[in-house]
Amino acid sequence: MTEPDLDALFEAADVVRRRAHAPYSGFRVGAALVDEAGHIHAGCNVENAAYPVGTCAEAGAIAAMIAAGGRRIRAILVQADSPEPVTPCGACRQRIREFAGPGTPIHSAGLDGLRSHYTLEQLLPASFGPEHLVHGA
Repeated sequence: MTEPDLDALFEAADVVRRRAHAPYSGFRVGAALVDEAGHIHAGCNVENAAYPVGTCAEAGAIAAMIAAGGRRIRAILVQADSPEPVTPCGACRQRIREFAGPGTPIHSAGLDGLRSHYTLEQLLPASFGPEHLVHGA
């Protein structure tokens, strides 16, 4: 990805992070991804009083991509106000894997900018994906 793409992802993640519904943890997260057509889709975390039914920012961005017609993640950026880089949780790593390959870049950002860069393979090694399922018969 080129630098302007990362800037656009950072800006989109920052906008939605500010809109996150995080009244219980106070931990607002924004995620933005770019699809195969170059369109950016963003999502924020949405907490719920019944904790297990909350939604991660990455899941929201993926749902927005699918709703808009995208099917492949070229890159994703996750932003949170944290002293350490924030990466997708385990469930979101698997969600990303559904629409991305092992070499897909995953960027971690704080409020001040990019902090770390990973590939999906680094965060989810030897992963299970759609190609493992047998279709037909």
